Amino acid sequence: MATTTKLAEANQKMTSFRWIICMLLFFATTVNYMDRQVLSLTWKEFISPEFHWTDANYGLITGVFSIVYAVANLLAGRFVDWMGTKKGYLWAIGVWSAGACLHAACGWATEHTLGLHTSADLLDAAGTTAATIATVSVYYFLAARTILALGEAGNFPAAIKVTAEYFPKRDRAYATSIFNAGSAIGALIAPFTIGPLAKFFQSIGWGNGWEMAFIVIGGLGFVWMGFWIFLYKEPASNPRVNKAELAYIEQDNTTPDETATEKAEIEDSETATIPFFKCFKYPQTWAVFFGKFLTDGVWWFFLFWTPAYITDVFKLSTSEGEGMLMIFVLYLITMLSIYGGKLPAIFIDNAAKRGLRVDPYSARMKAMFIFALFPILALLAQPLSGVSPWLPIIIIGIAGAAHQSWSANIYSVVGDMFPKSTIATIIGIGGMAGGIGSSLINYGSGILFDYADQVQMSFMSFTGKPAGYFIVFCICGLAYLVGWCIMKLLVPRYKKIDVA
Repeated sequence: MATTTKLAEANQKMTSFRWIICMLLFFATTVNYMDRQVLSLTWKEFISPEFHWTDANYGLITGVFSIVYAVANLLAGRFVDWMGTKKGYLWAIGVWSAGACLHAACGWATEHTLGLHTSADLLDAAGTTAATIATVSVYYFLAARTILALGEAGNFPAAIKVTAEYFPKRDRAYATSIFNAGSAIGALIAPFTIGPLAKFFQSIGWGNGWEMAFIVIGGLGFVWMGFWIFLYKEPASNPRVNKAELAYIEQDNTTPDETATEKAEIEDSETATIPFFKCFKYPQTWAVFFGKFLTDGVWWFFLFWTPAYITDVFKLSTSEGEGMLMIFVLYLITMLSIYGGKLPAIFIDNAAKRGLRVDPYSARMKAMFIFALFPILALLAQPLSGVSPWLPIIIIGIAGAAHQSWSANIYSVVGDMFPKSTIATIIGIGGMAGGIGSSLINYGSGILFDYADQVQMSFMSFTGKPAGYFIVFCICGLAYLVGWCIMKLLVPRYKKIDVA
């Protein structure tokens, strides 16, 4: 009788509210990445002259942001599992939006701490005073960046948990790739909004311009919160989800020949919570850890340092003209990642046509191996820069698309193997690993670029900062293959964790 009821529900005209929820996740991720990009798109042209920053100063700020983000991910995943998806997401975006807006006060705070009166006093300083301004301002930006990191850490644990609630396993990577594309869209929109916003407010005398860019972009998160409060409920209690759509969402929970006892065991397994420290005994957890640790830093390096790369190597401003267009094209290319989440489902469907059954994990690992090959092109980015500045930008875009496709699938691996009650926790552990990797590459890059510039370091026929960028590009190019091999060694085949 239960099976007949399920089939009848499935034959109804199905609502598609799950895709509305997916779009909410997409917009949250878009705002998330725009908030991160405000600093990277304003520091070189607007902030650095005012506060006398070096690459090492900026590298320290991005490095600390990454390590705070890493630790916060560890806590945010558990917080979302404990608080619940709706409230947990609201807290996350509220905190990070407040943190984004607080960046605007860093100039005012620096002036008052040092007894200065205007931004002109900051700009005109020299010698010891300039060094003091740099140090004090960095501390204030670190404080604002810490609040931003604490909130932003909740985005992906909450979003992945929502995806597991609203989509069956076969669709999760695709849904994840759609909302994860918000990171590319955020980065795509950023150069056409943040730089012009800063220039506009600078032209009308509202500070140095960059302050209002932080406030305007940060305020978008508060708008999103209103939509989330109004639209989100769990699928089973959401009046906008009809029975046919609910049956589709919950298709993994039952099989036609399943007994009531077996169904109860599955439900118990999905709701049973794994104690936090016990999560680390599973090789599946370590597979996610190393898969994120080795690769997340690549994406964040591209996100935080590409505008500086364009300015340092090609002497172009990213707030106007060709430099702005380069950033746009780079992230336009990364939008190809939307199709990356679909690849495992294609493998599964093609196998089914031949009468074979492929589990989601095997399909994802096959897809992730393909995605791990594209970043190898980054080895050619700096050598080809002499041919055209556009070639490294295109290569970085391709590597970015591969990363986003990789990321969508590694997130979905968690949903494949862990019970829903623990998904946000595992995503948080993975986010912590990614944040540690990002901190190392971003902080290390700032030190490397200053050193390469000061001593005119040589590497593979390049000198100075171009040599430093070449070294980091080589690390980025090989990270995914190493990560894939470690994941495959730890979890060679699909094995769902049963905690019932």
